[in-house]
Amino acid sequence: MNFPLYIAHRYLRSNSKNSAINIINRIASLGIIVGAMALFVVLSVFSGLKEFSLSFTNEIDPDLKATPTLGKSFFVTPQQNQDIKKIAGIASFSKIIEERVLFTFADKQEVTYLKGVDTQFTKVNAIEKKLYNGQWLQPNTYQVVVGYGMAQKFSMGLFDYNTALEVMVPRPGKGTITIPSEAFNQTDLIPIGIYSFGDDLDSKYVFADLSLAQELLEYQPNQISGIEFKLQPNADEEAIIEQLQTIFKNKITLKNRAQLNESLYKMLNTENIAVYLIFTLVIVVALFNLIGALIMMILDKKGNLKTLFNLGTEIKSLRNIFLLQGTLLSVYGGIIGLLLGIVIVLLQQQFEWIMITPTLAYPVVFSFENIAIVMGTIITLGFLASLIASSRVSKKLLE
Repeated sequence: MNFPLYIAHRYLRSNSKNSAINIINRIASLGIIVGAMALFVVLSVFSGLKEFSLSFTNEIDPDLKATPTLGKSFFVTPQQNQDIKKIAGIASFSKIIEERVLFTFADKQEVTYLKGVDTQFTKVNAIEKKLYNGQWLQPNTYQVVVGYGMAQKFSMGLFDYNTALEVMVPRPGKGTITIPSEAFNQTDLIPIGIYSFGDDLDSKYVFADLSLAQELLEYQPNQISGIEFKLQPNADEEAIIEQLQTIFKNKITLKNRAQLNESLYKMLNTENIAVYLIFTLVIVVALFNLIGALIMMILDKKGNLKTLFNLGTEIKSLRNIFLLQGTLLSVYGGIIGLLLGIVIVLLQQQFEWIMITPTLAYPVVFSFENIAIVMGTIITLGFLASLIASSRVSKKLLE
């Protein structure tokens, strides 16, 4: 153990004869402990809220989605279909069609997305687990699965043959329309299921069979508006994207789940950074106590420092004593605060003491990333505070 570190440990463990200095040291230590604990708990809470917020989109969005770079649709040849199946890392994929259309039911109207899906869709998306009532689609039928929000708005039940759910899709083409009814393709649908993801998503889609969507939009059998992919665990996403672009000759745009919800991810990350900066500022204020405590310690040990200086110890080594003392105090305080914060987070996960609603506990996530962030912040700021305080040791002070 080098000389400054040995003295720093001695000063850290021993009490000063001045009780005021001891009180200031305890306050500084308590500030670091509470700051580290609060920062870890808050980061864990926001990680939980982020995971909770994303859980809704994760359930309805695929791992990877392909859409046309130009236009609203593209064609998939049988050869391209076979090439996709050969790509390592793709667990399954589903061809889809998405289009905003008008739905009417008993004099009520709603404009939302008609999503035509093929028989592989349930392998890409576990939507069957989210069925609130009824059942999933049968292929080559006029059946649809609607969201809980839309069913409530329409006051619509399942298998209602007395009141039809009608869909109206703008007919493609150019020229002047003389008869209004010729402007739309329309047909009656049979709701057979209701899904529920959450308030914001329960009215986003009406799911139908892919062939029905192609019929309404006058698409050809191999014409679609997108492909959704489910990737295998630990799949190389970049390699898969590169192979898909080669298959489709760079005529498609591929987005992962984060890119599909870019605004939501940006909002959550911005909130997380803002909260981190606010609590870091609280820690900075608390570390002013550390600067004060170290300066008081320097003045209290002035006689000892003068003796060491006269014995040949360099000013740099004397400064390192208090630099190491403050840094060690920050490390020990950060560890104690982290341990307390970890206990609080684990207890909340286990016993759900704090509730948002009577049935929903406040979400928290324990992660080693947050531990690293807290320790890195405490040690860095503690080192800077100690550096400021230790700079008070000078030849002029000792003389």
